[in-house]
Amino acid sequence: MILHNGLRLDANLKWLFTDLPFEQRFDAAAAAGFTAVEYASPYPYPAATLVRRLADAGLTQLLINSPTGEPGSTERLGSACLPGRAAEFRAGVELGLEYAVALGSSFLHLPAGIRPINVSRDRAFAQYVANIAWAADQARGSGVRLLLEAQNKQDAPGFFLDDQAHAAAVADSIDQAHVGLLFDVYHASIDEKDVVATLREFLPRTAHVQIADSPGRAEPGTGDIPWADVFDTLKSEGYDGWIGCEYRPAITTEAGLEWIKEQIR
Repeated sequence: MILHNGLRLDANLKWLFTDLPFEQRFDAAAAAGFTAVEYASPYPYPAATLVRRLADAGLTQLLINSPTGEPGSTERLGSACLPGRAAEFRAGVELGLEYAVALGSSFLHLPAGIRPINVSRDRAFAQYVANIAWAADQARGSGVRLLLEAQNKQDAPGFFLDDQAHAAAVADSIDQAHVGLLFDVYHASIDEKDVVATLREFLPRTAHVQIADSPGRAEPGTGDIPWADVFDTLKSEGYDGWIGCEYRPAITTEAGLEWIKEQIR
């Protein structure tokens, strides 16, 4: 891991080391000091190939997403809230759990999806809760915890989970042992009034944290988020989970890693 002042950081291989082909990013992450990785979609590769890449690099898999649709499709950010798509959602969860178990991933994130304008919020909510409850049943005994993430309205207009309270209410109503929050500091900083107060409020329900600065979604220290307060809150509240580096490096990944010493004190 990259461990700094008690906080554990992992590399998101969708966002970091993108000057390299995906399969070479594992070794690059290890060389940079990471011992754990996450990425949204393992599905273009056989699970056995990724298991080998993890083992060869000495890395642990932390998180993957369940499958989503192609860019531009109705399901591009997930199908969990879409009425009439339960079979598609369930097939995705089954595949996601299969990969998560094979890779030893602690978490499977279930993207909520974009609510169609002709579907009421109540109808989408009923479908979403039913789907997440079904997924929680499937996850029992797997060793994989399901994660729910709110995304901001600027980057993801119409995304069904649009604030932390909404995500927490769903997780609390279903199964806290198998369903938790993915708190993305970047998304929360855009839509919540006070990102630090929001983090403190929802940290007890949070199983995983992701970070990027805003505006720009580059590494911490390139935007306006009060990172000293964010990291102090994580430490003072006893957060012992991982922090996923899900940002777009301003220059290169390696050069950008200097933020760790500058921002975590």
